[in-house]
Amino acid sequence: MSTQDIRERIDAFPTHRIGPYRVRAGRPFPYGATPVPGGVNFSVYSDGATTMSLVLFEKGATRPSAELEFPPEFRIGSVYAMTVFELDTENLEYGFRADGPFDPERGDRFDAGQVLSDPYARLISGREVWGREPDWDNVYHYRAQVLNDDFDWDGDRPLRIPAEDLVIYETHVRGFTRHTSSKVSAPGTYAGMREKIPYLRELGINCLELLPVFEFDELDNPRTDPVTGERLYNYWGYNTVSFFAPKAGYAATGPFGMQADEFKSLVKELHKAGIEVVLDVVFNHTAEGNEQGPTISFRGLDNATYYMLTPRGEYYNFSGTGNTVNCNHPVVRDFVLSCLRHWVAEYHIDGFRFDLAAILDRAPDGTPLPNPPLLEQLAYDPVLRHTKLIAEAWDAAGLYQVGNFPNYGRWSEWNGKYRDAVRRFVKGEPGLVGELATRMAGSPDLYQGRTSSASVNFITAHDGFTLADLVSYNDKHNEANGEDNNDGANDNNSWNCGEEGPSASAHVRELRMRQMKNLLTILLTSQGIPMILAGDEVGRTQLGNNNTYCQDNDLSWFDWELVKANADLLDFARALIAFRHAHPVLRSSDHPTGTDRVGSGYPDVSWHGVRAWAPDWAGHGRVLAMMRCGRHAKGGSVADDHVYVAVNAHWESHDLELPTLPDGQRWHLFADTGTAVHRLGGEPELEHPGRFHLGAHSSVVLVGRAAHRTTP
Repeated sequence: MSTQDIRERIDAFPTHRIGPYRVRAGRPFPYGATPVPGGVNFSVYSDGATTMSLVLFEKGATRPSAELEFPPEFRIGSVYAMTVFELDTENLEYGFRADGPFDPERGDRFDAGQVLSDPYARLISGREVWGREPDWDNVYHYRAQVLNDDFDWDGDRPLRIPAEDLVIYETHVRGFTRHTSSKVSAPGTYAGMREKIPYLRELGINCLELLPVFEFDELDNPRTDPVTGERLYNYWGYNTVSFFAPKAGYAATGPFGMQADEFKSLVKELHKAGIEVVLDVVFNHTAEGNEQGPTISFRGLDNATYYMLTPRGEYYNFSGTGNTVNCNHPVVRDFVLSCLRHWVAEYHIDGFRFDLAAILDRAPDGTPLPNPPLLEQLAYDPVLRHTKLIAEAWDAAGLYQVGNFPNYGRWSEWNGKYRDAVRRFVKGEPGLVGELATRMAGSPDLYQGRTSSASVNFITAHDGFTLADLVSYNDKHNEANGEDNNDGANDNNSWNCGEEGPSASAHVRELRMRQMKNLLTILLTSQGIPMILAGDEVGRTQLGNNNTYCQDNDLSWFDWELVKANADLLDFARALIAFRHAHPVLRSSDHPTGTDRVGSGYPDVSWHGVRAWAPDWAGHGRVLAMMRCGRHAKGGSVADDHVYVAVNAHWESHDLELPTLPDGQRWHLFADTGTAVHRLGGEPELEHPGRFHLGAHSSVVLVGRAAHRTTP
C-alpha cells in the first residue's frame, strides 16, 4: 500500500451522515475551511456557544442549501471541527450559526438568527464589484469561500532589502489608478496598479505600502455629501470585515473569484521590479463597531473573547471607532499571528504597518502592558522573522508611544515627532534648529540603542494634508465629509504661503513649489526610513481636505495629468531618491555621533550655520546645515562622498560659508530648490568653492568629491 493510499484511507472515510452529507470529525487546526482529500475540513472556535452549525449555500443563493449541526463528539475543547465530503468548492459559500446566551453584561451576544462569516475565511464574496449595491435583505452578506491554492509563484523569493535602504511609497490600490487619466485597462484594481509598476521603478521607490487590502465594505458609511447628496464611502478601508481575504472589489477578476491570484500577480511583479510590499493592517477594531453595529463574525462567535469589554460588558473604545479588539487575549493573539503568517506565506508580503498599534500593547482591561505578549510574539515569530514591522505608535485614547513603543529589536515606528518638527521648521517657526538636527540624524534621542531604521520618517501620509495642501492651506476644509468640518486633525503645522487655497499669484505658486522641494529635500537626506505619500511627487491636492477617508472621487484619486503638469517637481523627487540610493552615507544603520570613528579627519556628522562649524542653536535661528562625511558611510564599510545639506527657512537669503573639504576635493551642486537639480554624477563644481548664496525659503544639497570623479 502506497503512502497516498494510506492518506486517502484515513482522511476520506466518512463516519457520520447528516442528511445527504457524509461527514466525519474534523481536525481542529488550521481554523477555517481547508481542502482535504475528498472534502473540506471546517474548524471554528467558540468558547461560549451551546451549539454550532455549518451553513452551506450554493454560490449567490439567498437561502442556505443545508445546515449541518456539529455533533457533540465533533467538538474538541472550544473548537468545532468537521470534514464534509463531496462538496463542490467552486460553487460553495459557507458560514456558521452559533447559538448561546444573549447576556451583554456578561459579554455574551450570541444570536442564532445570524449567519456568521468565518473569521479565517480565505475568500469573501458579496462585495465583488466596488460600490455595487447589494441585496440588503440577504440573510448573509459577507460569504466565506474555500480557496484552492494553485498559483504559480515562478520562483519568487523575498527581496529582504535592508530596512535602512528602503524608500517607502504609501498608496491606495483603488485611488492609484481609478482616475480616468491613469489610462490603465482595469482602473482601480490590483491589475491596474500592476500596469503602473514602470512608473514606480522610474520614481525609484523600493517599497510599496498599501492602505488596507483586507476585505472591507466600502458601503458601510451612512453619510452623504451635504451639498450634492451623493453617497460617501468607507474609501480608506479601515473597517475590516475579513482579515484573511483580499479585497475582492479591488480585483478586476473579483466577480470570478480570482482576487487572490490577481493580488499575488501584483506582488510577484513588484518583486521582479525590486519593490517590496508592506500592508497597512488594522487589528485595533473591526467593522462590527459598537453595540449598535452589525453582527458579522466575532461578535456572534465569541464576543467576550475577541473584544475588550468593560465590567458592564460594554465595548472599550481605544480606537475611536466604537470597539477595540482584545489583542492580548491568547486566542486573539493566535488569530493575529495566524493572519500575518498567512499573508507572508500565501502572498509573499514583506512587512506590515500596524494601524493604531499602541492598542496592541494594552491588556484586556485597557492597561498598557510592560511586556505585551503579542508584540513579543510578532517580533520573534519564525515565519515573520525577516518581515518589516512598523507601528503607528499611538492610539485614539491618548496612548502616545513614539520613541518607546515595545520593539524587541524589531519594530520601527512612524515618527510623528519627525513630521511635526520638519513641518514647523520649514513653515518658519523659530526655536527648531536643534530639534531639526536631531530628527535629520535619525532621532537618536528617541531611538537610543536601536538602529536608525527604527524611525520611519514622514511628512505627509494618507491621514492629513498632502504635500501640496500643506503649503497651500492654513486650515482644513473637510466640509464635503458631512461632519461640519469637525473631523480631521486641527494641528496641521501648515502654511499657505500667503493665500488660502488655489492662487493666481505666480509668486505664491513659486514659493509653494520651493517649499515642497524643501520638505522633500529634508525627508530624503535624513537618516531613517523615508516614506512618501503617493502623489506628493507631482503635487496632488485634496483641496484642503485632510481626512478623505470617505471620498471615493477626484479628491482622493491620483490625477495622472499632474505627471506632465508638475514634471519639474517629479523630476526633483526622482533625482532626490536616486541621490539617496547613490549615497550610503545617508543610509547608515547606526546613529551618527558627531565624532570621527574611522580616522577620516571629519566627524560622521557635523552641523553648520551661516558660518561653517558654527550652527545657530539660538531660538531665532532658521538656518541649519548638515555635513555627512562619506568615509563613515555604513559604519566605515563603504566609500562615499561628503554630502552637505543646508535648509533656510528664513524669508531672507543668506551667504553660507562652506566647510573645507580634504585636499583635492571640491563642492559640487546637486540641487538648489530655488534653481535646479542636476543629473546624478554630473553635478557642476561650485564657481566659488568656499561659499554658497542660499535664497529665502530654499535648500541646497552639495556633494564633496574630487573635481573630476563621478558619484560612486
